[in-house]
Parts: sequence; structure tokens; C-alpha cells
Amino acid sequence: MNVLNKILVPSIQILPRNVVRIFANKYIAGDKLSDAVETVKKLNEKRLFATIDVLGESISDKNEAVKSKDENLEVLDAIRKNDLDCNLSIKLTMLGLNINYELCLELVNEIAEKAKQKSVFVRIDMEDSSVTENTIKIFEDVRKKYDNTGIVIQAYLRRSEKDILRLTEIGANFRICKGIYVEPESIAFKDAGEIRQNFMKILRLALEKKSYCGIATHDEFLIRESIKLTKELGLKSSDYEFQMLLGVREKLREGAVDKGHKMRVYVPFGQRWYEYSIRRFKENPNIAGQVLKSIFTSDNKNSDAME
Repeated sequence: MNVLNKILVPSIQILPRNVVRIFANKYIAGDKLSDAVETVKKLNEKRLFATIDVLGESISDKNEAVKSKDENLEVLDAIRKNDLDCNLSIKLTMLGLNINYELCLELVNEIAEKAKQKSVFVRIDMEDSSVTENTIKIFEDVRKKYDNTGIVIQAYLRRSEKDILRLTEIGANFRICKGIYVEPESIAFKDAGEIRQNFMKILRLALEKKSYCGIATHDEFLIRESIKLTKELGLKSSDYEFQMLLGVREKLREGAVDKGHKMRVYVPFGQRWYEYSIRRFKENPNIAGQVLKSIFTSDNKNSDAME
């Protein structure tokens, strides 16, 4: 399947936008906030939680960063207006991190303040390694005032164990994922087995430190091992949750709910869907394969991973 995925990605990049949209529609809610709201409503009806993400990153203009902040504030209004069981996910390079640290901190604090007023949780997404340290610093600064915030840690980065230990000291709430950006071997594990091993290592560290964790993976092995770990540690279903991308492994996520696990679905939307789609396919060819598979199959054999 990996060879097929690598062949598939270059093919997607030369296809017309309307054809790429067929792939993108599986895991992007749509162009408009109303599309995301309707998607979350349907997920909530299936006992699934959600987190909404406004597509975009690497903004280099201050006015665009402020506009992005305003778009996120509109999401917070929509979440509360529609009584959605939903978080907000934000990317810091969309909020001016590469322009000015203080600008970004100001905009994130504004989002966190409104989110607190609306009783909405905000997750700060992790991007490539060029901004890892500043992303953590922004989170640490924001977390001093707003405990309705969390961060993402990527298991393939060699630094992540130290980051987990550092952030558990302030009671951080984590999303733990494998990581999708292309990074040099000097700072990132490349072997799939090593990444899995580090994923479980840092997840154990976080859970043992009583941190709430979003276990973000479509890997059935990691799901099984994570469930074993939660049982070993005597955790309740309210102490953690699983997280998956919209449109990927739908039977697996529903199987989680049927077996009493919390499941949150990542719901991206926005005008930048094409750039986001191509980037995700390039950075993680397995996503392309999973989306293609989910288009043509019912993916109905996966629920046993949740045993």
C-alpha cells in the first residue's frame, strides 16, 4: 500500500482542482464556517466530539494574521450559538508567529480569552520543527492565564520526551500524534517502529503525570496499545480521548464510541482547502491511500482494534 500511496500523490497534484476536491471532500468540511457547523452537528449526533480548524498557515502579513484571528473568533461564536460539543484548533503561523512573537501572543491571548468566556477549549496545533520551540513558549505564556488551552506533541521528534516532561510541570493538556512534517533524521525518528515506540513512551509519561491526553492516531496497533495502557493505569474514559481526522477510518472511530471510548474528530474548513490537501498528501502519502480506500470501501473491519 505504501508504494501505491507514493505513486498516488504525484498523480493528485496534476489533477484539476475539481478532481482533487473529490479526495478533499472526505476530510474537509467545506469552504464556509456553516459547512463546518453542519459537519459537527452530524458528528455530535453520532456521539462524536469535534474540533474545528480554520485552514491556513505561514502568514507573513500582519493584517492577514489579524483577519485569521477574527475568523477564529467567529468559530467560537458559532460553537456556542449552535451548542456544539466542539473545541477550536489553531495554527500559530496563521496568527503571525513568523512575523513577530509578541503579535502572535497577543492574538492567541485574545482567542483564548473569548474561548474562556464561551467555555470552549483551544488546542494549539504543532507545525514543523522551525517553530516547535516558539510554539511551546507561546503555549506556556498563554497557559499562565488560560487553562482552557492545550498543545500538540509529535512522537517522531527526538525532543518530545523532554517536552512532555517540561509541560507536565504546568499541567498541560496534550494531543499526542506521530507527526507528518518531513524532518531530518538528526531531530526525528524515521523508522516506523521507533516512532510507535516513542509514541507509547511519551503517552505513558503524560498519563502517569495525570495529564489529559488526546490520543491522535489511525494506527490500530497504537490504539490497542493505548487502550492496554489506560487499563494498566486504571484510567477512566474521562481521563483521555482518541482523535482522528474527518473522513478517515470512520468505522474504527465509531467502534471506539460503541466500546465506551471518547472520540474527537478534526474538522478543517476554509478557502485554502486545495493547498492544505496537497500539502497533507505530500507530507503523509498514507493519508492519500486511506482517503482513497475510504471512498471505495466501507472500511467495516476495523472495530476490533478497540477491544
